[in-house]
Parts: sequence; structure tokens; C-alpha cells
Amino acid sequence: MATDDAAGRAPTNIRIGVLALQGSFREHMFLLQRIPGVEVVEVRTRDELESVAGLIIPGGESTTMALVAERWGLIPELQAFAKAGKPVWGTCAGMIFLAESAEGQKKGGQSLLGGLDITVSRNFFGAQINSFETRLAAPDCVKSFGSTDDFRAVFIRAPAVLAAGPEVEVLAEYTLTPEEAAVHGREKVIVAVRKGVLMATAFHPELTTDLRWHQAFVDMVRKHSQQPDKVPPPLFHNLGRVPNRPPDLPVYGKEFMRPEQM
Repeated sequence: MATDDAAGRAPTNIRIGVLALQGSFREHMFLLQRIPGVEVVEVRTRDELESVAGLIIPGGESTTMALVAERWGLIPELQAFAKAGKPVWGTCAGMIFLAESAEGQKKGGQSLLGGLDITVSRNFFGAQINSFETRLAAPDCVKSFGSTDDFRAVFIRAPAVLAAGPEVEVLAEYTLTPEEAAVHGREKVIVAVRKGVLMATAFHPELTTDLRWHQAFVDMVRKHSQQPDKVPPPLFHNLGRVPNRPPDLPVYGKEFMRPEQM
């Protein structure tokens, strides 16, 4: 049985939600299901949001996600969730949502949840055709879960952090190529940050087989929930939807398939 620590304690059960309006929410859910003690639900309603101890905002099309959230009346609820000090992790588009300011937005802009004192460039790395992957040095919160000292980072029409406030912890940086450096006038950009229980990554850990970023977030949620002044979220039954994406991507090899899918 997997344990929380060297003392052999069983993992604390925790419910984590993934905002399921658009984007790679199923991929996040699939990986979260592999972590012992985690119940994962898709979040589309206020009740579903109120039932979770932590939330992941996935990658996708940030403007589309914002428009759907506004149409469904979720923006105020999401803002209240983050401002209440609950753990939130945004990947790619989710990073843009959590930023206090963003450059390169479409006409009219989009709703931002805020909370992270960062300025992001919405499509810093260019269009879809400029998507790429590389390996980056892993921060301590990721290395603590073993494996290698680096990790696979998948960037898909990705943002980047142009500036971060003094209380924001930089978790990962990307060194630009000479060509990129000449265009942007800098040698490095920040691609992962954390402030308290808010975390954001410009890349997509959910599109790899490396669980460590998800384990780091789950660990953050557990520690936050175990604080004596934290009230557990209400237990609603029959919330959320079971991940049902077929194993049609490379990340879903046999080692990642549930028995009924094999």
C-alpha cells in the first residue's frame, strides 16, 4: 500500500476537482486517479466546486474557457475559491487565469481570476506550429517524489512569465535559443511559479507519464487541508463524471490503462 511518509501512514483521502469546461481536463483526471487516496471530479457547477479541497485549471484555449465560465456564472465562484486561500494549480491556459495581468490578449481581453503576482505573455512561444518539448531542471517539490532531477516539459502555444512579484517562488525556467533571445531581448523566461497554495506551469505535465507534478499538488492540498483551522469541504454525492477518454494518445499506454480498458 502506498503511504504518505516514511512512518507508513496511509494517504489521506482528498477530493480534487478539475475545471472541465474545455481543454485537457480528462488527461489531468487520468493521472490524478493513479495517486492513492485521491478522488477526482469534473467541475462545471458551483456545487462541484464547493465539494473539492483543491482545483486544477487545465490547459486549453484560455479565451474560450473564460467565455464559457462567464456564461455559466462560474467566474465569481472561481475567484472566491482562489481568494479564500484554497489550493489551485493552473497549467498553460490555467496559468493565464491565475495571473494578475496578461499581455497579448485578444480584443476585449478575458476574465482573470488573479491571485498570482505575475505578468504573463499569452502566446509567448508563438503559434501552434511552434509547440515543442524539452527537459528542464525539476524543483525540490517535484524531485522529492523521486525519479530524475529533471522532467519532460511539453509546451503547446504556451505562455511565459515576464515578471514575478517578490513573494512568488520560481519553480522552473526555460533558457531561450539564440534566435528566441534575439526576438525577446532576454535569455530566460519563467515557466513555473508558486505562491502559497497557488501554483502555475506554462507546460503540460498531464501530457506525460510523469506523475510528480500532480503528486506535488496533491501533497500541497493534503497539507493545506490538515491545518487545524481549515473546514473540510461539504460532501456532495453523485458529483462529477468519471474520466472516459479512450486510450488514444501515447501517454495512455498499457501501463496507464485501467483493467476494463485493456
